[in-house]
Amino acid sequence: MFEAAELGHKLSKEEFKEQEAALRTRLLNCQRELGKTASPVIVIVSGVQGAGKGSVVNRLNEWLDTRGLENWSFWEQSDEEKDRPKAWRYWRVLPARGTIGIFFGGWYNDVIDDAYLKADDGRVEAQLNRIDDYERMLSQDGAKLVKLWFHLPRQEQKERLEQSSHDQQSYWNMAKEYTGKKKEYARFVSIAERIVRATDTGVAPWHIIEATDENYRDIRTGELVCRAMEDAIHGDEAATAADVPDAGALGDTDVGDLTVLDTVDLSQRLKKKDYRERLAEMQASLTELAWEAYRQKRACIFVFEGWDAAGKGGAIRRVTQAVDARLRRTISVAAPTDEERAHHYLWRFWRHVPRAGHMRIFDRSWYGRVLVERVEGFATPLEWQRAYRQINSFEEQLTERGDLLLKFWVHIGKDEQLARFELREQTPYKQHKITEEDWRNREKWDLYREAINDMVSRTSTEFAPWYLIPGNDKRFARVDVISTVVRALRKSLGA
Repeated sequence: MFEAAELGHKLSKEEFKEQEAALRTRLLNCQRELGKTASPVIVIVSGVQGAGKGSVVNRLNEWLDTRGLENWSFWEQSDEEKDRPKAWRYWRVLPARGTIGIFFGGWYNDVIDDAYLKADDGRVEAQLNRIDDYERMLSQDGAKLVKLWFHLPRQEQKERLEQSSHDQQSYWNMAKEYTGKKKEYARFVSIAERIVRATDTGVAPWHIIEATDENYRDIRTGELVCRAMEDAIHGDEAATAADVPDAGALGDTDVGDLTVLDTVDLSQRLKKKDYRERLAEMQASLTELAWEAYRQKRACIFVFEGWDAAGKGGAIRRVTQAVDARLRRTISVAAPTDEERAHHYLWRFWRHVPRAGHMRIFDRSWYGRVLVERVEGFATPLEWQRAYRQINSFEEQLTERGDLLLKFWVHIGKDEQLARFELREQTPYKQHKITEEDWRNREKWDLYREAINDMVSRTSTEFAPWYLIPGNDKRFARVDVISTVVRALRKSLGA
């Protein structure tokens, strides 16, 4: 695979200067135009040790306007990163639309390390498949990925490593980027070939760059980055290919007259005395379990969705009352901010993933993509159709380390919702809870009912099941929610 990067490409000093002048102008013009688009450019810089990756990134920083450019290296994991899923460290630094992010190694560092440690082939294969899905998802959202693999022949690398051993600054940089075992050239190239071959796709192809001559290397790199920006500005075939929706796990569903919501028994009630006793008992248990989760370093994520006026807020308060404020945080999700709109829709939720041992409660969530955004037309059919697979992947990553994810849909009948709306309008201290938007949403009840059925059918998994909560009686709903939390925590923690 790497033979084409051992052909001896070279540029003389004069040729380099001539091409550099034109390339710098082109890069800056493209960067200015990129800022007007909805596309970020993500540059992955990887390759063999000694190929000059740091030098070429420094050159790009010299050629480009650094006000629209950020560089990220991923060496040692911080305490914050160790306490979260691996992908968190990459999601949090994704460039905003119209800007450029340069990642040293990026998400490929993890799979390279695992391959070196001789991880199970199935694990490596799963990582490569996840990378494919991730890069496709970013491309579907408009991102342009430039994946650069810098290659050196064996003898050239040997000479550079020997020379760098006398240059303390260069040697320190290499030592930080690679462990000693990565000097095993043949093994590293074999692993690299497997990774490059498995993740070389139409929407995120690899570019193998001969790095023997630094002039050729740098000009070639600049051209590829420039081409990616031009594709973002003018559109390209890769973007069209990426826009094909992912196949749903269940295909199209025919809702007909019945949905999963019709299985919910809304007649269930709880007397006030029983409610107080059960609630006190469950809250006492939750208090202890929340601290046990902290001791075991197990994160908890609770998602609350439901009809307007279904009682999500009341259920959330009964949970938070039982958990020390130092351990939990509630995220109320509204329309995205300008900063959030400048990123993939999942970006703002990845930012709020809790540290190990802590709790996040989402009052509405990433399911807005397949609910309100679907029904109200804020997301295109292509966008919300492929979101089911994206959400399942996201939730699987949240739970892989043994953390707990619970999802609640609080269901009420249409007549009950009307009664609660009218009560809110008549009660002065509740009038702020009812808006024109609530009434408009109610008119689309059947459309939401269909969207909810698809949501539950496609995203209720063994690692992140949906719990449908009967909400016509608020007391029953609150106890049902907190009892479910307690049972799940006891099972997860072995308590």
